[in-house]
Order: sequence, then C-alpha cells, then structure tokens
Amino acid sequence: MNQILLVAIGGAIGSVARFKLSGWVLHATPNWRFPVGTLAVNLAGCFIAGLLAGMAVKQDVFTPETRLLLFTGLLGGFTTFSAFGLETLLLFKRGEPAVAIANVVISVVAGLLVAWLGYELTARSVS
Repeated sequence: MNQILLVAIGGAIGSVARFKLSGWVLHATPNWRFPVGTLAVNLAGCFIAGLLAGMAVKQDVFTPETRLLLFTGLLGGFTTFSAFGLETLLLFKRGEPAVAIANVVISVVAGLLVAWLGYELTARSVS
C-alpha cells in the first residue's frame, strides 16, 4: 500500500481520537483552568508510543508499513508530543543524556518563543 495513504489513514484516525479524548476530558473537567484535555492527549500519546516502541523492539511485531501507519500516522495525528517524548526517551536510553536534555529545553523554549513571535506578528492591530 502507498506509504502516503498509510500515513493519511493513521493520521485521520489519530486526529479524530485526539478530538474525542480531549473533548471528553474538557467536558469532565469544566471548571479547570489548566489545559487538561491537551495534557491527557499528550500523556496518552506518550504512553501508547512507549508501548508500541517496546513491542517493536522486544517482539519485532510490526512491518515497516505498520510502523508508518501507527507511529507516523496514528500517533502523529493524535499528538506529535508523543514523538517528542519517545525521541527524548530513546536519547536517554542510548546514553545521550545531554542531547536528550537539550532536546527538551530547546523544544520547549524555542516552541514558546516562536509561538509568541507568531502571535505577536498576527495579533497586532493595523491602524
């Protein structure tokens, strides 16, 4: 099957799952000020990524096509935070703690900076 189609199918499923889970969590916690829906999705995605990665490494149960469908497609559509979490974990497991910590710090700080920059560039009113 075409790789792009596999990623697209997985991405569609992951996006719908993200929408449903975060919506359910938000409705269950209407008075929370914390973005608990996003947190739930990110943590669930990281947990699923860890489970699947463990299965892929220890049991070698996934074909390359299945990996594309599950990791790039489904988890990519569900949350890219799962990729961030898994990649950081694998850096630690490979004995590269400095790179793992740099990944966390740079991703979070740079992400906040470019989000702020994008917001500021578009939120300014033109008078």
